[in-house]
Amino acid sequence: MHPLKQNRPLRRVVLASAVTASGLVMLLALKPHTAPEVAAAPSVASSPQATTAPAPSGSASAKAATGTKTVTGDTVQTRWGPVQVKITLTNGKVTDVTAVQYPTDNPRDQEINSYALPQLKSEALAAQSASIDTVSGATYTSDGYRQSLQSALDSAGL
Repeated sequence: MHPLKQNRPLRRVVLASAVTASGLVMLLALKPHTAPEVAAAPSVASSPQATTAPAPSGSASAKAATGTKTVTGDTVQTRWGPVQVKITLTNGKVTDVTAVQYPTDNPRDQEINSYALPQLKSEALAAQSASIDTVSGATYTSDGYRQSLQSALDSAGL
């Protein structure tokens, strides 16, 4: 009898086990999809808003460039959930960027955002614009962060 034609039950068991384990790993790696929420009308929370702290008196252009101003960007729906940022401007310079909303539905989202959000914040503060790099492994969050940041900057007049 030819060696390839021999019945090898142990080889079949090992192969079947490997295929089953691979299938389970692929199945468990799938992330559940949540449909984005559809708003009937824009609410105050999802629209850009600006609040200005008292600024020293002076000309109109000096008032726009001095003082502290907080602006919240648009809520951006991403594949894994909404992303929204709030910026703080002091004397026309971005001094703080805070993620108001970001995906937190499961432990993987929390893990990704625990390292992505600080990187995105530091890049935004360094760039003073929405021209920031995407964080590897957090592409959707980075894209939503960038879009919300740009809308906040636009609302602030930068």
